Amino acid sequence: MKHVLTTGTGEGTVQEVTPESAGWKYLGFQVHRLAAGAEATGNSGGEEQLLVFMAGGARVSAGGQDWQFSGRENVFRGRPHALYVPPGESWKVTADGPLEFAIGSAPAEGKYPLRLIRPEDVEVEIRGGHNVTRQISHILDPGDAEKLLCVEVYTPSGNWSSYPPHKHDVQNPPEEVDLEEVYHYRFQPDGGWALQRLYNDDRSLDEIVKVDAGDTVLVREGYHPVVAAPGYDAYYLNFLAGLTPSWVARDEPDLAWVRGSWEGAEDRLKLPLK
Repeated sequence: MKHVLTTGTGEGTVQEVTPESAGWKYLGFQVHRLAAGAEATGNSGGEEQLLVFMAGGARVSAGGQDWQFSGRENVFRGRPHALYVPPGESWKVTADGPLEFAIGSAPAEGKYPLRLIRPEDVEVEIRGGHNVTRQISHILDPGDAEKLLCVEVYTPSGNWSSYPPHKHDVQNPPEEVDLEEVYHYRFQPDGGWALQRLYNDDRSLDEIVKVDAGDTVLVREGYHPVVAAPGYDAYYLNFLAGLTPSWVARDEPDLAWVRGSWEGAEDRLKLPLK
């Protein structure tokens, strides 16, 4: 099955992943692009939805509440606003200027309330070290939603991310849980790209894909490490969904040792002159 989807041109819904199109059970994903003054509307139906505002400001209405925010210039200019919508709620987004937002969705019962997540609510974590350093901005963590998780990840030029390679395709808590996942990419400056490897233990899946700005990678199974091309900082928006959303995962056995190897190793390897 196809692993990489590209974002369409124009306005409106420019990318869409459904459980049926992805070949999995829970996770839906969309990217919307609006011109100034344009509106987008929706109803969550039997799902929980999270709207993540990637670029631009908006007026947002849902559940009898209204919010307005100026947003950020692009994904590399601060933390996001996001709107969590429980099942059975209608929402409307009106763009103040050019606006881009994404939606992750999954079936839900309505255990969590409608709420606006502001930039100051988004916890930032620096993970890894050495050339595996990256920044994680936590939007939805375990306990924040019924089936969804969501983070924004920033990987500096030339660095690795989602490393050591890990997987979450077997329901075996507390060691591992089964989660469907998308990676939606942006780069700084323009023209950047990254490589993502998708592989499993028996190598019946073993592919390397090149990703450009606006591409979305579907992680159906296996390990999925990423490396950003030198000169270009990478951003990806991760949505995950599963029966028991959790950050526990299984490291690739041959590379699990790397997790502890960067402590105290800030300097890159210096080759001897002789």
